[in-house]
Amino acid sequence: MSYVSPPDFVKTMIDAGEAKVFMSTRDTLIRSFMAGAILALAAAFAITVTVQTGIALLGALLFPVGFILLYLLGFDLLTGVFTLVPLAWIDRRPGVTLPGLLRNWGLVFTGNLAGAVLVAVMMTVVMTYGFSSPPNEVAQQIGSIGEGRTVGYAEHGAGGMLTLFIRGVLCNWMVSTGVVAAFMSRSTTGKALIMWMPVMLFFSMGFEHSIVNMFLFPAGLLLGAEFSLMDYLVWNEIPTVLGNLVGGLAFVGLTLYGTHHRTGAVRQPKAPAMSTAPLGR
Repeated sequence: MSYVSPPDFVKTMIDAGEAKVFMSTRDTLIRSFMAGAILALAAAFAITVTVQTGIALLGALLFPVGFILLYLLGFDLLTGVFTLVPLAWIDRRPGVTLPGLLRNWGLVFTGNLAGAVLVAVMMTVVMTYGFSSPPNEVAQQIGSIGEGRTVGYAEHGAGGMLTLFIRGVLCNWMVSTGVVAAFMSRSTTGKALIMWMPVMLFFSMGFEHSIVNMFLFPAGLLLGAEFSLMDYLVWNEIPTVLGNLVGGLAFVGLTLYGTHHRTGAVRQPKAPAMSTAPLGR
């Protein structure tokens, strides 16, 4: 059978988190760099499809192609390690420490950022013919997204910041559901299908993904969009990262760990009360 039961796939999740803690710096950076680059290309592809067809849902339907590809290739996103790596620490796996966990997160963040920014530069060159032509329609849409998701939030003050954070939570609730759901199947087709659904949902709903934003906002800045680097950091990237952490760990990793790995005691049925009345003749 290709289906893996929850207690079994949660153990696999913990094993995966442990393996990531002990992965070499070299391999962690390479895998996270490639993940950031592929996801950035997928985002550029989805926006291009949306602009060309005028159908946003079609872009959302196709975006998961990049996400599925990078995970089948064994690459790492920050959103995924937010969910998997803490489980190995909570499960007290030998040698898994808090500094080791934070080291993994820092390396994956660095690699994702480098990959996404490289694609942002390359796509900006492509969309402007090496900065010799005005931004094309896709480039204008990317700039518009950058403005709407920075100064657009800032215009609403605390309410905008809360909305941004919750969109980050909801994003990684869905994305990490896709990551861990892949452990439910032993077949490539099953993994792809089960990852597709929650990732499509997050993209279609406009939730905030920290690595996608590592592409969108640097590209927007290079294209001359009306927001600053500080706008991007304060009014998007930092709150999004925090929201992604809460969404993946609290709503996916810890819930699965708590109910399928460290389960509560099974309740026993009460024995029927014994009658004390004398038996009839």
